[in-house]
Amino acid sequence: MVGNLKKSRRIQIMALRINTNVAALNAHRQLLGTETRLNSSMQKLSSGYRINTAGDDASGLVQANAMRANIRSLNVAAQNTIQGKANLAIAEGDANTIEGILERMKELCVKGGGATTQAEMDTLIEEIDRIADSSQASTGTIQVGVDATTASQITTTVSAMGASDLSVATVTADATGIATVDAAIAQIGGILGDIGATMNRLEYTYANLQTQIENLSASESAIRDVDMAAEMVNFTKNQILLQAGTAMLSQANMSTQNVLSLFG
Repeated sequence: MVGNLKKSRRIQIMALRINTNVAALNAHRQLLGTETRLNSSMQKLSSGYRINTAGDDASGLVQANAMRANIRSLNVAAQNTIQGKANLAIAEGDANTIEGILERMKELCVKGGGATTQAEMDTLIEEIDRIADSSQASTGTIQVGVDATTASQITTTVSAMGASDLSVATVTADATGIATVDAAIAQIGGILGDIGATMNRLEYTYANLQTQIENLSASESAIRDVDMAAEMVNFTKNQILLQAGTAMLSQANMSTQNVLSLFG
């Protein structure tokens, strides 16, 4: 029995090593991993993003960045539709003014006769040309998508509204001019109809762009943004593990000091 005790004590003494503390190395390795995860949680919680570096989720970062680029492009496209509608509103105002002038010209044709009436008619014709020349409305293409296809573009067309374009440049203030002025009024009505149709289209386009922006933003958020509640759980867990790991590393380092008791 005494021999067994001596053997047991000999085995215990052989297990006390000072050059390589395996327990401390293991505790240190675990502690480093915990610190890395804790720092990652802190970064996510402070930024609000699940993906802060490519190392967090490389493929997710690529997807999220592509979505963000499209969102920005769609915002520009939405602004284009607003600007396009504003330009058409200018053209609409000009056309409405010219329509009012034509209605007055018809009144003069019905009234007929007299140099004074013709002088007013000539002045109205000049005003039509002035409005048409100063109008900022023009035909153009509005980019309403994120690519170069025709599906991402809307062409706005505003017909010319000068006196010659309306065939009233030489109309006289008498009954012979009534049909000419009526035709011009109908022509302006058609222009107003085209402008209104395009403005309505731009309204629907803008609404659709806003829906796309909303959906893409939700998708990007699902990929890039962090779940704050879940990440807070991870943060708390890693805080506890860090405290426990620090304590265990200290305990592992103290175990080597027990060797000194052999010399006491």
